[in-house]
Amino acid sequence: MPESSNRLFSKLLLIFLSTALFPLYASRVLPRRNIVALDVAASVQRTAAVIAFDSQRTHALDQTMTESTAVANSSNLSLKLHSRDFLPLALAGGHKDYRSLTLARIRRDSARIKSISARISLAVHGIKRSDLKPLITDDMLETTASGGGEVSGPVVSGTNQGSGEYFSQLGIGQPPRPAYLVVDTGSDVTWIQCQPCSDCYQQTDPVFDPAASSTYLPLSCDSQLCQSLDVSACRNSSCLYQVSYGDGSFTVGEFATDSLTFGSSPPVPSIALGCGHDNEGLFVGASGLLGLGGGALSFPSQIRSPSFSYCLVNRDSSSSSTLDFGAKSADPTTVTAPLLRNSKVDTFYYVGLTGLSVGGEALSIPSSAFAMDEAGTGGVIVDSGTAVTRLQRDAYTALREAFTKGMTDLPVAEGVALFDTCYDLSSRTSVEVPTVALRFDGGKELKLPATNYLIPVDSVGTFCFAFAPTSSPLSIIGNVQQQGTRVAFDLDNAVVGFTPNKC
Repeated sequence: MPESSNRLFSKLLLIFLSTALFPLYASRVLPRRNIVALDVAASVQRTAAVIAFDSQRTHALDQTMTESTAVANSSNLSLKLHSRDFLPLALAGGHKDYRSLTLARIRRDSARIKSISARISLAVHGIKRSDLKPLITDDMLETTASGGGEVSGPVVSGTNQGSGEYFSQLGIGQPPRPAYLVVDTGSDVTWIQCQPCSDCYQQTDPVFDPAASSTYLPLSCDSQLCQSLDVSACRNSSCLYQVSYGDGSFTVGEFATDSLTFGSSPPVPSIALGCGHDNEGLFVGASGLLGLGGGALSFPSQIRSPSFSYCLVNRDSSSSSTLDFGAKSADPTTVTAPLLRNSKVDTFYYVGLTGLSVGGEALSIPSSAFAMDEAGTGGVIVDSGTAVTRLQRDAYTALREAFTKGMTDLPVAEGVALFDTCYDLSSRTSVEVPTVALRFDGGKELKLPATNYLIPVDSVGTFCFAFAPTSSPLSIIGNVQQQGTRVAFDLDNAVVGFTPNKC
């Protein structure tokens, strides 16, 4: 074949390859937009840091919790925040390794799921908690008888203590006494342990003495606040409260008002709270609980805050975040969704989730899997205290199958507790995984970081898919999936906003 013919043939071959094979090449390259990298080494390193406690470093971090960071606007203050597992009240000590810590977290998480499901089920069936057998006893009665603007406070990861996953430090009474409280969007009543104690668990801070607060005032039995309680009793005209949790924890005591102080911001006066004299269960370490639910007695409701937001740091990280009330900010990266309410129970924040996607492909899941019916059954709530997102079984199965199809190159490991999809990444420093996203009304989509759905369960490289199925009609977006995202509840406009990378 002449040389000129060879050159012509080569050109034609090049053109053919370019036009015929480029689509195949592109189909393999372009979808990489729907693949995200997971830093395996960094995740494993954090697990080791949680277990390897350094007392001097932790004490230094604890000291900074009490130092407020004021901004120019005095009505908008912020405090330094640190991971709960790096503070003295929440040491990972007691767990021999990260795997045992993981299993303890899962057990507490399962108890919380049962608590939420039971509460909503009772409400849907018209059963009030006041109809259940009370824990307020004659002994408790005797013990008890003796006895607005924009504010911001700390949020610290606390997964290995009590029924709460994240904690906030604030001042109780006047003069303000520092106290770590569980931050919980699934509870309304704020409460603290109080002297005298009929039965109190161990906590880091001294137990609050109401007699030492000049602003402490018991509520009368006929007060509107007392009558708003689910379970209450009366003793010598003073209101008594009871709050029970599905994991067996409970608190009983006097219902009163006192001031709360967030860092250097002015005290918030006359906040109704429980002064618990008999407190038992899984709250070891914290002084009590700050209720952020949607009910009339929650802290946001009492201060008539138009909105509040939080950003939850990685539970294995020593980085910081904030809990803010009243402040709103516009961000073009915010993904918004309708904030829905259940007419049967006003505590929980429901969100208009319509679907899921994996690798950029919407899954074939009927929207009814995420809908709440007229009776108040089903739906999806956003919860700060639940760790792992729960989905109806069919929705979870579709999600898991789509995810595993994109993970065929990675070695599979045995399941761990409620996690049935796990991988052995011990030989990897990083891997690429399919994107996972939550889809909301209006077609908006929140893509999750890989660290929010493929998480370590030990310190040797076992990672599991951090979703779980539930037989309940209720789905819950847990805090593992919320990590690193500012979640804002615009109460006035009934909107939930998710802003990535805003801790």
